[in-house]
Amino acid sequence: MIVKKIQNQHELRAEEVPQLMLTHGVEYQKVECVNWPKEFPYAPKMEVALAHTGDQLLLHYRVEENCVRAAAEGDGGHVWEDSCCEIFLQPSSPNTLHPSPYYNIECNCAGTLLVAKGEDRHDRQPATAKTMQQANRWSSLMKTAVLGENGRYTLPLKDGKFHWHMALVVPATALFDSGITDFSGLTMRGNIYKCGDCLTTPHFLSLYPIDTPQPDFHRPEFFQEFTFE
Repeated sequence: MIVKKIQNQHELRAEEVPQLMLTHGVEYQKVECVNWPKEFPYAPKMEVALAHTGDQLLLHYRVEENCVRAAAEGDGGHVWEDSCCEIFLQPSSPNTLHPSPYYNIECNCAGTLLVAKGEDRHDRQPATAKTMQQANRWSSLMKTAVLGENGRYTLPLKDGKFHWHMALVVPATALFDSGITDFSGLTMRGNIYKCGDCLTTPHFLSLYPIDTPQPDFHRPEFFQEFTFE
């Protein structure tokens, strides 16, 4: 995947990202790999557009699904159990002797975030609260969610037909400990996911296919290349 670079002269807010993608003709990618069709056949519709400004990663997710939930009450919570969109990025090429750390950036449909790093799904190191707070988020579902005292939104489990959007502005510093301050010219490996472990109909979709017996997004051997302009 080629991640387009967008020149920007002002501080971006996440709610500006959808229009920015349209203005610059950024292509949307369908996230539609159903890797475990026997156990988890349900496939909500999701597509994502990616771009960057140099020091920021821009993401716009568009989702249609039959259930929504945002129960995680704060950043660092179990957002994967909610209506969740995720991008995993591995800054360095994998090495069989010394696995390269990768970062998971996961956000539920109300804008609650989880960022962590590690070499596999075990012993992952979460980003600090300050690091996660630096990522700006916007969701079309925020207007129907409940705002908590901590500034984060929650949404009870609801079945029906939902069409929602979410946008993120993620600074390069969210890839903490990587030393990256500018995405320009970099090549990483990664994948993009849609999940909802505790929804009425659990599902596990990916942009690029995963070949494992059970759902497992923490499999860098199936990552593909992301080239940043």
